[in-house]
Amino acid sequence: MSAPSTDDRLIVALDVPDALSGLKLAEQLGDCVSFYKIGLGMLTGGGLALANELKQEKGKRIFLDMKLFDIGATVENAVRGLAQFDLDFLTVHGDPHVVRAAKEGAADKDLKILAVTILTSLDRADLDAGLIKPGDVQELVLERAARAFEAGADGIIASPQEAALIRALPASKGRLIVTPGVRPAGADLGDQKRVATPASAIADGADHIVVGRPIWKSPTPRDAAMAILDELKTV
Repeated sequence: MSAPSTDDRLIVALDVPDALSGLKLAEQLGDCVSFYKIGLGMLTGGGLALANELKQEKGKRIFLDMKLFDIGATVENAVRGLAQFDLDFLTVHGDPHVVRAAKEGAADKDLKILAVTILTSLDRADLDAGLIKPGDVQELVLERAARAFEAGADGIIASPQEAALIRALPASKGRLIVTPGVRPAGADLGDQKRVATPASAIADGADHIVVGRPIWKSPTPRDAAMAILDELKTV
């Protein structure tokens, strides 16, 4: 393995049960990882406290993956409260009214609002079951991305398979593309259905990739993270 890197294109998802487990994993990864995602699953397990500790005491960047969705006033108030934690990224659903409200709540802060287009665990059958309008999944992702950008989103969450298409949108200039659903070659896909390797996701226009299970399920998480960082150097 090469020397430790602080390449923040890799965001490690701390999809573990509680803050203590998350802190233990962060300590195992040490200086090779500078950016962490904390999701809804850890919210009741001390997720915000962990976010604050990693940010303020460890100097890490933090992506809070809450995927907020509610009426505008509620979203605005929630984001205003979360913005006080000095975090880096926050996800909301890509509906224009939600994005606009989130941007209002994050006003005067450095918090970037990232809009979710269509979850990477969903395919057309899932969208049909949810009464989402007919159409190709990629076309719907592009339409939602364009509308989220128009509403002021700082970036988009989308599968690697849509990264290049979103990057080709004129409105994507200067905006972020963050891709979950990234798996090193040969890794278990888990619950993801639209996936790509780390290098291909970055090559296709993603600014950051989010990797969870292949790292935290590894018997040697630091080695797993370093292998991904080495792959990113080839892009």
